[in-house]
Amino acid sequence: MKYVRHARCVRCGAIYEAVPALTTCRCGGILDIEYDYEAIRADFSPADLDGCRDYSMWRYRPFLPVEDGSPPTPLRVGWSPLYRADRLARTLGLRTLYLKDDGQNPTSSLKDRASAMAVVKAREAGADTIACSSTGNAASSLAGNAAAAGIKTYIFVPERAPKGKVAQLMIFGANVISVKGNYEETFKMSAAAIDKYGWYNRNAAINPYLSEGKKTVALEIAEQLNWEMPDYLAISVGDGCTIAGVWKGLKDLYAIGFIDKLPRLISAQSTGCYPINRAIQENKPWEPMEENTIADSISVGVPRNADKALMAIRESNGLAINVTDEEILAAQRLLGRTCGVFGEPAGVTGAAALKKACEQGLIGKDATVVSVVTGNGLKDVANAIKSAGEPIHIAPDLELMVEEFKKRGVTVE
Repeated sequence: MKYVRHARCVRCGAIYEAVPALTTCRCGGILDIEYDYEAIRADFSPADLDGCRDYSMWRYRPFLPVEDGSPPTPLRVGWSPLYRADRLARTLGLRTLYLKDDGQNPTSSLKDRASAMAVVKAREAGADTIACSSTGNAASSLAGNAAAAGIKTYIFVPERAPKGKVAQLMIFGANVISVKGNYEETFKMSAAAIDKYGWYNRNAAINPYLSEGKKTVALEIAEQLNWEMPDYLAISVGDGCTIAGVWKGLKDLYAIGFIDKLPRLISAQSTGCYPINRAIQENKPWEPMEENTIADSISVGVPRNADKALMAIRESNGLAINVTDEEILAAQRLLGRTCGVFGEPAGVTGAAALKKACEQGLIGKDATVVSVVTGNGLKDVANAIKSAGEPIHIAPDLELMVEEFKKRGVTVE
């Protein structure tokens, strides 16, 4: 890996060679991949991307910890659309707002970025099997990307995982173990099985390469905005890997001079499970919490990547905003009806937090904001129906339809 220097523990500072099967530090800390920024700056510039026809996360190879000869994954991951959301901006009282719709990835979530990286690193390690625990999206993204690459998967999910996500796993041919317990219990079981069988570990807080895949969403946002960074970037937070990856990508770009400022992060969590935000709000170490939210993808009571996440929020002078499940469902409807973007509950939690921050006067009306939608609403149809309601059910009779319109206050123009 031409531009990778080594991996460093974020807790104790120990340095490790960046081998493909890298996990955590001996002290238990999470590792961070460090790059030779001077070499990247000398060899690579924004102009090099102007002629690049690889519209996927792999267009940013100089920023990624992969061997020069490693082929990309078969599925096209990344380069999701960044929409200018003027109608939503007016509703929130903002001058400029963009939505990054990462539900447009192959398995419909941002987690495809991490799983694509895991598949490439597993190949480099000579592994033929990958395993992970997940509340749903990491699992489906791994199953799909691994299936396309011909790699076997073993995936552990808590039994509360939405049926739509579990269906994806089964269709992709994963070996699915539904655990009768919460995410922490599921994680521990996956860790024990990985140790027993020697599978390649895709668990985000164990494998330091996964946040490197996730950081590509930040690289894309910067390029799509012509390297003019927003004032704020809002994103939902579960175990902390995604917000840590976003911040790493932004810092990489800043270090080599592609961007000249860093946005403030908005860390969005549910009031039913917010251990990372609570640590920020109370200025103390994080503590475990119960998992009680419809936003299953961020319902993580014991966040394994809290160290990096907390560093990212604090370094960016970010905001930690908690929202109720009702506010999340309201944001789901709002995005659908103003932007035509259908996000799952966890996917729109960032937008819900942004709305709340605007209402509380925490963000000025002249601010430019990017909100990342991390997953598609079709992954959790049950909660979408809870949010939007049922359609009008009638017999095939026009008069009955007219009567029902009157009852519901539907005005036909």
